[in-house]
Amino acid sequence: MLIFLIAAVALLCVSGWLIASRLRAVGLAADGTGNFSACGVSLIIPARNEEYNLPKLLASLGNQQARLHELIVVDDGSTDRTAEIAKSHGARVITSEPLPEAWRGKTWACHQGALAASGDCMIFIDADTWFEAGGLDLVLARYRGGAFSIGPYHAVEKNHEDFSLFFNLAMSVGTLPQGLFGQFLMIGRDEYERIGGHASVRGKVLENFRLAAACREQGIAVQSMNGRGMIAFRMYADGIASLVEGWTKGFASGANHTPRNSLLLVIAWMSALMIPPLAGCLSGEWRLWGPACALAALQVIWIGRMLGSFRLMSLAFYPLPLAFFFALFTRSAMMSGKKVRWKGRDIHAD
Repeated sequence: MLIFLIAAVALLCVSGWLIASRLRAVGLAADGTGNFSACGVSLIIPARNEEYNLPKLLASLGNQQARLHELIVVDDGSTDRTAEIAKSHGARVITSEPLPEAWRGKTWACHQGALAASGDCMIFIDADTWFEAGGLDLVLARYRGGAFSIGPYHAVEKNHEDFSLFFNLAMSVGTLPQGLFGQFLMIGRDEYERIGGHASVRGKVLENFRLAAACREQGIAVQSMNGRGMIAFRMYADGIASLVEGWTKGFASGANHTPRNSLLLVIAWMSALMIPPLAGCLSGEWRLWGPACALAALQVIWIGRMLGSFRLMSLAFYPLPLAFFFALFTRSAMMSGKKVRWKGRDIHAD
């Protein structure tokens, strides 16, 4: 039993340290020397029924020193006040044309936004994100050309949002530091046109994976960073049903695109997290396994707070959100290649 305990703690420490190192290495520690001017940047927001989220993103642009060349909101068939809100904040609103066959809603909206944009560089950003004070300035300072992406810091407000912890972790570890996040992409117009833009990924649910691959094929540099202090977001704030629907869509499409070494690292750490509480329950030897449980909880608190403002209680009692992750991941695997529902549209998981 002692040898098993030592092996479990070793796996926990090594895998946890590797994950934390990956997250920390691409955070705010990097000094920005890019000095890219916002005067040539077109910011494009694809939006479908985002009247709840959009005001926060648009208002956050007023907390930046940088001023954009233009702000474009592509209204993707919204049935709420999305277009009205965008116009009230001075955005240029483009009403999306009907969705063509073989296109996804987001890629079609981004494509139309890019066609309408006149800046030398474009930022595509999801409507449920926002810039921290001075965040856009930091982003521009870190941009050195090519394709640049930010993994937003997860701002948690409601209890159900804590269940996104391990999904967020898997997404971040699978993307950093040389992948692209779906929520934020900054790319030069020339590079965007070289890879064929969003037209080249028109049918992809998670277009960011394929865009990153296209950039590498064209010799275009790809860099991503942890967004703490720059960009934040809330995911699936509507409720647990929205969270289940969203992560099922994401993982049913994304598991096959995650780099194998990243996937193995995440599996190793999550498995190591489950060993202490399970061994303690099965053996009853809590004097041995209790300290290991405490160590695991401290690791989850440390790493979880790198990714978002997850509540201390949910981090300390991590087996519950971890069990939820495994259950939903299994469901997502079963849905791979099948139809899933997202924002009122049926889509086929990649």
